[in-house]
Amino acid sequence: MNFRVRPSTKEDCKDISRMIMELAVYEKMPDQVEISHKELERDGFCQNPFFECLVAEVPEEHKSKEGFTVVAYALYFYTYSTWRGRSVYLEDLFVMPEFRGNGIGKGLLCKVAEVGRKKECVRLQLSVLDWNKPSRDFYAAKGAQDLTVSEGWHFIRFDGQNLDNLANEAPKD
Repeated sequence: MNFRVRPSTKEDCKDISRMIMELAVYEKMPDQVEISHKELERDGFCQNPFFECLVAEVPEEHKSKEGFTVVAYALYFYTYSTWRGRSVYLEDLFVMPEFRGNGIGKGLLCKVAEVGRKKECVRLQLSVLDWNKPSRDFYAAKGAQDLTVSEGWHFIRFDGQNLDNLANEAPKD
């Protein structure tokens, strides 16, 4: 199938927001999504963007059943390893189900890797739900290492009231 990978624009945010919800439904967490295209526009297209995003677009003749031509996205941002240096973190990689198996996911993943390498990143990191074997297998087939067992890393999160509590305990200036 013919498709094009390109940097997202502000005008793509409604499509990206739609696919974020589709991904959340797939991951059995639709109630966790609290942002809309407005936050994506604000946070991704400001002077110092919090993320970058690529989209995959198919020609009009291959549009989805619902009429969409933007059928996949990869949202990522930069982090820093105090041991290794520059890193890129892939927050989401999603391809609409009817377009899977056509190389679109691989194309997006490879493009994120290319973008990272051009910015001298030494690694690409991401997380995958433990039950999502198709995605784990996809990444493993491309050479990704699952650090869960080999290095014993746990992902830790502060949010909501716990984040507020932590922030309120910060030393005063």
